[in-house]
Amino acid sequence: MGSRAALKSLAVPGGVLLLGVALLLYSGWLTLALPALSFLYYCALIGGMLLAWRFHSSRSFFALLVLFLAQGAIALFGEGRVSPGTPVWVALVAVAVLVPLDFILIALMQERGFSIPAAAPVGLVLFVQFVIVAVLCRAAEGLPSTSARVHHLAAPVSLPSYALVVFAAAATFLLARFLFTHKPIDSALLWSLSAFFLSLRFTAITRVSTVYSATAACILAASIVENSYFLAYHDELTTLPSRRAFNDALLRLQAPYSIAVVDIDHFKRFNDTYGHDTGDQVLRLVAACLARVTGGGQAYRCGGEEFNILFAGKTTAQVVDHLEQLRAKIESSEFHPRGGDRRQAPRGPDRRDRRTSGRTRKGDAIRQLAQDSAPAALSVTVSIGVATSAKEGSSPEHVLQAADKALYRAKANGRNRVEMASSPSRRARIKAAGIA
Repeated sequence: MGSRAALKSLAVPGGVLLLGVALLLYSGWLTLALPALSFLYYCALIGGMLLAWRFHSSRSFFALLVLFLAQGAIALFGEGRVSPGTPVWVALVAVAVLVPLDFILIALMQERGFSIPAAAPVGLVLFVQFVIVAVLCRAAEGLPSTSARVHHLAAPVSLPSYALVVFAAAATFLLARFLFTHKPIDSALLWSLSAFFLSLRFTAITRVSTVYSATAACILAASIVENSYFLAYHDELTTLPSRRAFNDALLRLQAPYSIAVVDIDHFKRFNDTYGHDTGDQVLRLVAACLARVTGGGQAYRCGGEEFNILFAGKTTAQVVDHLEQLRAKIESSEFHPRGGDRRQAPRGPDRRDRRTSGRTRKGDAIRQLAQDSAPAALSVTVSIGVATSAKEGSSPEHVLQAADKALYRAKANGRNRVEMASSPSRRARIKAAGIA
């Protein structure tokens, strides 16, 4: 289920958009004139930059700027036939090498907004690259062509093998990075680079090249909207869907379905004893296990240390074994917190005295350092309450309340366990028998 979601987020919207444009071109249905296509290109470019500026997406902004400078360099020296040794060929090869490298660097950048200290180094690097390309092209103007091979105006351009290697390496890196981060910007950089490669490939066919250039800009612009959606509907710390996504999912539920409420046992103790950094590690650990829950469940982080799991089309009897496996998996997932237990370290003069005495007793100091750098493994447990919709169709709010009550029972009965909510008929039988 997770692999299907990752594949979908990889293909949509960038891959689908590029495929659609390619089909339109080769089917002959895209009949817009070159001025109209150029207008669309600049609309996509400027609109994408404005969106990136508004949503503080510096990486998308710089990627669009790289595309603009690359196309500008080719257009500046684009007169004449495309043949090795000509200025347009030099510009083509230069941007074919520089743009993939720039996209790799942009993917590795951290989002730091548009402050002068953050933007100035990137702007300087791009300016230097543009100047170098311009100097190389000017130097090639007075030189004779080094090859008799000329690309006809209606033929695709064959880029040098080393440029193809750079493109392939950059695409592989961006794909691997997306599979690791699952972030829309990494997917957009991959598909935008692919569209840019096609625009270079068809440089001699101006109309086709312009379409692919506009597609590259549109993919980056669309990624800004996609990233905003991702931030609105996903928890930033754990990357699980957030409460907003959970509330939307509740509106689409149809009976039968089950809702499980998961709460980390003694989570406040982790924060108080080891600090909030360790608490964040615990949340990520539990979220990673929840993301791989079996039985067709979808996990959500709904706040603090509380998570919810939706099982569409499943009853409690069908999901309780999967929840028990999840509980056992989390219990067995020990981890070592990063760094020592700072809150337990002595402070004040005692700590200074120990450091002083450690200079004379190096063996004790080394042993103490080893103990501080290798904290004991911690074990995390969760309590789970689960409830299912009645055959008549209970509202999601009532099912969620029943799951909450089952969770409270799990905590009252010793934690680290799964409790099921009793059905109305069962509660009536228990009450009639005088047990409750």
